[in-house]
Amino acid sequence: MTHRLLHPQPLGIFPLPAGYLVIPAVDGAADLCATLLTGHAPDDAPDRVRFYIHALAGDFEAAWRALTVDSTPEARYNRFVLRSEPADYPRLRNELDGELAALLDLVAYTTGIIDQPPSPDGCQDEVAACILAAHAAHALENEQHDLAGDALHQAVAAVRHISPLFAAQLLGDLAEIQILHNHPTLAIQSLRDALELIGQRGLPDVRAHLALRLGMLCQEYAEGRRGPLLEASKCYQEALRFYTRATAPELYALAQNNLALVYLAMPLTEASDQLRKGIAVQALREALTIYTRETHPDLWRRTQLNLANALQYLPSANLHEHLIEAVGLYDELLESRDPQRDPAGYARILANQGNALAHLGDLTRAREQLNAARQLFVACNDTAAIAGVDEVLEEIARQEAAIGTEQGNESVSAPAI
Repeated sequence: MTHRLLHPQPLGIFPLPAGYLVIPAVDGAADLCATLLTGHAPDDAPDRVRFYIHALAGDFEAAWRALTVDSTPEARYNRFVLRSEPADYPRLRNELDGELAALLDLVAYTTGIIDQPPSPDGCQDEVAACILAAHAAHALENEQHDLAGDALHQAVAAVRHISPLFAAQLLGDLAEIQILHNHPTLAIQSLRDALELIGQRGLPDVRAHLALRLGMLCQEYAEGRRGPLLEASKCYQEALRFYTRATAPELYALAQNNLALVYLAMPLTEASDQLRKGIAVQALREALTIYTRETHPDLWRRTQLNLANALQYLPSANLHEHLIEAVGLYDELLESRDPQRDPAGYARILANQGNALAHLGDLTRAREQLNAARQLFVACNDTAAIAGVDEVLEEIARQEAAIGTEQGNESVSAPAI
């Protein structure tokens, strides 16, 4: 007689190995499953299912011990999930049947014991979805992107209404395949759908990850449009509700940096857009608490440059102080760059620093930096950059001619390069 599994199970919701564990049909199990399906773990559980709470806490040894006195098919399967010994697989494969046998094959495939994922035929919704996700991974390994996408579509359809958190994570995986197929519009819709499914349920880390990914896609394909840029900014703000400097420094810095770039790229059409420029500067400063010259040299250079450029045009009563800070930031960047290896990049820093110096009224040094930048742009045959530098130099010359040599240190207004 085929063993019947309790449904619906919280399969696929939590990280492995907990994501493959099953709950036996004992008193209180249905309530526990209902709680777990929302992404939350109760503080306590009946003795027969306490192993699951240990596994969610990362104490897999305690989870294993809690199962050692249990001889049910679920317990034997769960022990294999926690300790997937190749020698145990053939024996268990003969002992288990139905969905537990299919799940056993899934675990064996995931851990490299067998080469092919099992068939989802005959399996109910969430079990079939787990197996279909494995088929998608197998297809991706063989560069069969269409098959992978089809498998994930089927998996999402199987669990959308009974396990929305699992469906949301599957949609996140589907979005990555759609990006590989160069279908960003479909990927954006998949991620929006995923975030709607999660709503205010548990798993804030998953919600933050999906929001960050959606923000990055909206930003990448915004092409200057206000709507996608605003959506990207909301996504980054959502991600930053979870990511912090202490708990996820890399992702925190990425979200802060991208939020800043979105605000800086946004057209100035509303009064609130001026405020966003100030938020962008603060976000770049936050990113630079993680991106340092020693630990993240490339990211530090890019973020430092964006901050220096933003300070030049930040609406503020402290513009003079901001310009002085920008000049200092450019100096640090010039120290870190090699004009021989990257003449164009070095020239852009010189040109932007020259522009800031001109705004400060330090026309002598401004001209020096701009002329040095011009020489590098000439060597790179960058006619547009040369024209930009010439515009600033001509404005400096006009200012000097108008106010005379004694008053030649007045500030000028000219575009950055």
